Amino acid sequence: MFWTRWIVLLLWWWEAATATAASGQYQQPRQGDPRADPHQQRSPPPVEPLDFGFVPAAVYDTHAYYEPGTIGILFHMVHAFLYIVQPNSFPKDLIIKVIQQNMGGLKFEEWRKPDNVVLLLEGAYYELGFLVCATVGVLFVVLVPVLGMCFCVCRCCENCGGEMHQRQRKNADCRRGFFTTTLIATTITIILGVLVAYAANHNLSSHIKSTRRFINTNIRDLKTFANNTPAQIEYMTAQYTTVKNKVLSELDNIGPLLGGRIHSQLEKEVVPSLDTALRMAGTMRETKEALESVSSSLQILQEGTDALKDSLSTERASLSNTLSDPACTNGAVSPSCNAIRATLFQLGVNADFSKLADVDFALENVNTVLKTDLSNIIQKGYTSFNDTPRLVKEQTKNIIGALPRVKGMLDKIGSEINGFAKMFPVEASLANFTIFLNQGQKNIESYYAQIDQIDFYRWIGCVAVLCMVVLILSFNILGLLCGTCGYDKQATPTSRGCLSNTGGNLLMAGVGFSFIFAWVLMAIVTTLFVVGGNVEKILCEPLASRQLFQIIDTPFLVHPAKKNFLPGMLFQNPNIDLTLGSMYRECYDNNGLYHALQLETMFNINSFLNRTVYNKDLAKVLENVQVDIQDITLLEQEGRDNLINFANAGIGIIDYEAYLAEVNKGTTLVDLLTFATDLEAQADQLPRGALENALKGHASSVRQIHREVVIPMEQAMSTLSQSIKQLQKTSKDLPVKVTNILSAIDASEYLISNNASHVVKQETRNYVQSLVGYFKQYTDWVHNSLTAEVAQCKPISNIVDSMEIVACSFIADSVNTFWFGLGLCSILLLPSIIISIKLAKFYRRMDTEDVFEDSSPYSDTLFRFPRASAPPICADC
Repeated sequence: MFWTRWIVLLLWWWEAATATAASGQYQQPRQGDPRADPHQQRSPPPVEPLDFGFVPAAVYDTHAYYEPGTIGILFHMVHAFLYIVQPNSFPKDLIIKVIQQNMGGLKFEEWRKPDNVVLLLEGAYYELGFLVCATVGVLFVVLVPVLGMCFCVCRCCENCGGEMHQRQRKNADCRRGFFTTTLIATTITIILGVLVAYAANHNLSSHIKSTRRFINTNIRDLKTFANNTPAQIEYMTAQYTTVKNKVLSELDNIGPLLGGRIHSQLEKEVVPSLDTALRMAGTMRETKEALESVSSSLQILQEGTDALKDSLSTERASLSNTLSDPACTNGAVSPSCNAIRATLFQLGVNADFSKLADVDFALENVNTVLKTDLSNIIQKGYTSFNDTPRLVKEQTKNIIGALPRVKGMLDKIGSEINGFAKMFPVEASLANFTIFLNQGQKNIESYYAQIDQIDFYRWIGCVAVLCMVVLILSFNILGLLCGTCGYDKQATPTSRGCLSNTGGNLLMAGVGFSFIFAWVLMAIVTTLFVVGGNVEKILCEPLASRQLFQIIDTPFLVHPAKKNFLPGMLFQNPNIDLTLGSMYRECYDNNGLYHALQLETMFNINSFLNRTVYNKDLAKVLENVQVDIQDITLLEQEGRDNLINFANAGIGIIDYEAYLAEVNKGTTLVDLLTFATDLEAQADQLPRGALENALKGHASSVRQIHREVVIPMEQAMSTLSQSIKQLQKTSKDLPVKVTNILSAIDASEYLISNNASHVVKQETRNYVQSLVGYFKQYTDWVHNSLTAEVAQCKPISNIVDSMEIVACSFIADSVNTFWFGLGLCSILLLPSIIISIKLAKFYRRMDTEDVFEDSSPYSDTLFRFPRASAPPICADC
């Protein structure tokens, strides 16, 4: 067990050493610490996951599983029979009480005490089925030879069927047929019992050789366990370099990393304010474009209005002159002319843009504002803020200068880990364990020949026992064949043939050998039944259900002062909550030996966790971090003045309602195209002539005015409407918007100037936590690896399962099936004896027979009486 203790110590050391690295955590301000501002605290950013790879896995060859195949049906039959004999549940409490009594040094005289008598009665009740069956077997063993001797003496005295005389009866043929059929059925059943016993005997011999495979694979798995464990531990030790390199890389890039953290923390407030100011710079340019559009559109509309007035006035006068033609006085034409004359007033201008004030003053102010490139000023603010990582890098050069000292500290931790590993001769111990396994395997293999020889003798013995039954079966079968084939219904009992007589003698020979062998067979069956049945019920079944582990794991079972057996044996500390059942379950799931043995509860690693070498050194290095970002300017004064001037540019004093009121009016009082269409319709009602042609000419002139003057004005009115609405939207609360922008920028600059130190401390703390997080990842990975991947103890559970398969499935089931078949044969020998004796009377040649004689001079058969008569002398017999 020396090698196991070295493995245990090594696993304990590894957990302790890795926990040392995790102990260097940056001290967080407590909840009651006045330095901790709950409104400013935020959860640290997630630590980048490290890739430690996979621990080299061990591949075990043993598959502790057994499927009996067809013979499993016989096994189930035996188990069902044993359940009938012993239906009681496993007496765990009874066994525990008995063990505790014996462990206390109970003497034989003390069993007379009431408590101990109760235990004996409980044990007898549990074994009641076995006791009854064993009693029957013992009676069988004792009485059968006695009855056989008495039977022989009785027959020698011509009693018990020994008289060579057979009375003739009317149902003789029916009785002979019944005895024959019954003996055949009994013989067939005995043959089946012989086959069952022989199959069990052969199964045991064949699986004894399979046991070597389990031995070889289990030893090979133990070697694999011993050879892979040092490599797995070395791999975990080497992964400390991954953490060390990552920490050094983080410290080497402290400027960009820490500056990036500070930038990320501040940008939530700074960037939105700058974005709002940048959008306002775009609004300035859009406002200029809108003002220019309003100015040009207004000029086009004013000029168009004058031109439209002149054109419509001229067309109205010309049309009035045409309607003054004498032809309009004609009675039929006069109504049409009057109707046209009544619509002449509609040829006038509706919207008057000459009354609208221009926007030149606002446009001039905006142009003056745009002479200052506000976007460029804001971009400078962006650049100044985004330059935070560079500022941090320049101000943390002292940290980079301390890297050699930090690297030395990390190397020291690695050296401590390697040095601690070399304190224990793990490889030498495991090498010695491998040598021990090799030597043990050689010793076991040296017994293979003896085991084969013993198994051969056992097989011969079992076959010899079965040959006893086969000998009896041979006499029965030959007796049935000879008796049945040689039987002649016409022959009298004294004149039966030699073949029939031989059959009867063979049956009687079978009876004699049955008396000779039956009690021997039953003695073997009873012994194997009591031993094998109890092994199955008390050992195999509770081992399969793991109730046996519960007995072993019972607290204070071995000694009243020792709680648990397994930790007391392994670690001399019985108070550890480690049980054989829990260890088996962990090993069955192929978890690590560290977790299976619960070494974390045995070894105190708090002393290692309290070591703060890394924590103090790293804290001292990072306490020197001094970052000043108060010089960051987000918006220069020129930009601020530019925003204020834009708010005061006069956009808000434009009379937008007057503009929209004129724009919403039509250019003319009537739609000129509609007017022209109506005029043509009136002209078509007039007689053909000069008047009609003149009116149609006026309609064409109206359409031309609409096309050349009205359409451009309508386009200019649409542009003016869009621009006015845009300006109206921009000017709404413009001073308030500018004030909010400036307030947001002031707040951001105040945050940078006054709260930067707090942000720096907070992000520095988070940065240190991220460094510690890498060590935490490493320790968690090591703990998980020790739990599930390092020194996987599947071979231990495989050994237990292999022992269960060999002891119970290979040996116990085969032995139980053997006595089951042999017991069936032994029990059926009794009816076979009785039936053979009865049937032999019908086949053997009798010395006398019944002869009927007349007792009166009359020939009435009612007065005929049988008498014994000797058979005639037969020279052939």
